[in-house]
Amino acid sequence: MRTSLRIGAAAVAATVATAGAIAPATAAESQGPKNIIYMIGDGMGYGHVAFNNLYETGQSKYLVDGAFSTEGPEELDGESVQRFEDFNRLSMTTYPNNSSYDPQKAWASHEYVDKGYTDSSAAGTAMSTGVKTDNGKLGVNDYGHEQENTSERAKKAGKSAGVVSSVPFSHATPAAWAAHNISRNNYLEIADEMFNSDLDVIMGAGHPFYDDDNKKKDEAKYKYLSEEVYNKLSSGESDWYYAETKEQFEALAQGDVAAGEKYFGLAPVASTLQQGRSGESAEPFDIPFNDVVDLPTMTTGALNALGQNDEGFHVMIEGGAIDWSGHGNESARDIEEVQDFNKSVDAAIDWVEENSSWDETLLVVTADHETGYLSGANERSEGKFNSMNGGGGNTLPSGHQWYSTQHTNQVVPFFFKGAGSEALRAKATHTDPVRGDYIDNTTLAKLTLNEWWIKHDDQGGNDQADDPASDQPGNNDNGDDGSSKSGLFAGIAGAGIASLAIGAIAFLAQKLGIITINPNAWRNFFH
Repeated sequence: MRTSLRIGAAAVAATVATAGAIAPATAAESQGPKNIIYMIGDGMGYGHVAFNNLYETGQSKYLVDGAFSTEGPEELDGESVQRFEDFNRLSMTTYPNNSSYDPQKAWASHEYVDKGYTDSSAAGTAMSTGVKTDNGKLGVNDYGHEQENTSERAKKAGKSAGVVSSVPFSHATPAAWAAHNISRNNYLEIADEMFNSDLDVIMGAGHPFYDDDNKKKDEAKYKYLSEEVYNKLSSGESDWYYAETKEQFEALAQGDVAAGEKYFGLAPVASTLQQGRSGESAEPFDIPFNDVVDLPTMTTGALNALGQNDEGFHVMIEGGAIDWSGHGNESARDIEEVQDFNKSVDAAIDWVEENSSWDETLLVVTADHETGYLSGANERSEGKFNSMNGGGGNTLPSGHQWYSTQHTNQVVPFFFKGAGSEALRAKATHTDPVRGDYIDNTTLAKLTLNEWWIKHDDQGGNDQADDPASDQPGNNDNGDDGSSKSGLFAGIAGAGIASLAIGAIAFLAQKLGIITINPNAWRNFFH
């Protein structure tokens, strides 16, 4: 019996077209920074930056004033206070999978940004992989498929990679650059994956034997890493150099590092370096600090270690407890955490200028989302945005108010300097009426994975289309799996061979009378 099978051109032609679209660049065509330093103030929106600047000097950029309006209030002029404020500046959207950002609605009331906001795991995943996912998921897409992150791509490219945080190292943000899990709360699984990874630096809190006051506990609590992992680290039975004391961290910051070594730093506090210590602060720094390492020291130590690799590195450095202060509406502690983060950025700037250059290193300062809706006083009752005021001489601003205890869907600041800056700016294809041009939180990862750090043997990174439409308000930017590991015919060679084979088989089959090719399919496709 003769079998009639219709074969359209689309299958073959689409294979060829796909090959052309995702064919990876050769090593010679690869571009972008040698080093990427990604610094994230967790929860640090524009209001937090302005609030801290008011505390220091009594003035700031980023203050807003004006009625709730679809056209937005006015962003007031001000002078730079922090060094990174003189970098290039864009804004960045932060929404998770199945959400969006509408710039007009964002300034028409407070209520819009109180909904549809991201958590840190979804935000971290977007920022590290270029793929939007659901809140709670870590390093996987909304279907649970693992996504390649920029730390992993750095290692493929022969670079070093690391994560640093002022909160537990297995918490959502640092883990997003180091692990893959269906739930951010699976701390022990996440810690195991990080411990067994090929990262070169891991630093953070989460010590099982200490509380948040740096006091030794009678009984260990293995919340953020397992007893097995801790024992291997502390006994020296792993390939990690283990740092715990303030002096050990300081030695790394002073340059006591070696090429090819792996460094794991676990600060002797349970959850945060300072934010969770006992007492209620009425003013910043009024309660003595824990005698533990600070984030600037971690930053310098990590950069020293990673900088030993002549091929370059990727590092994510997080001021994680800004978010914790925002959740608690703790103004004094917020200042402390932002100050610590700012000093960390200063440490990174110093390192670049002393040990690298802006021609080879990209430094980004941003947030994964805003927390607490920190803004001017009495805004909801007056139906307008009010400029925060007061402060100066290291005194708390009086004219401010928190409007939430959760995250918000506001755009956050995105400061950047160094190699790749022009490419980043070119991705800002949309404009907020108050905060100006903006990118999405997937943009930098897409650039890194799909345009910069591509090797000839890669399959094109996390292959969500990096076109202007992907950052349109309301675009969830999901695409497919996104994994570079899953494309059977990814690349021009595989697709070309496949298409030739299909064509040859079809031609032979028709000659033998086994199939019938529908000529209309070919004509319709090409017309």
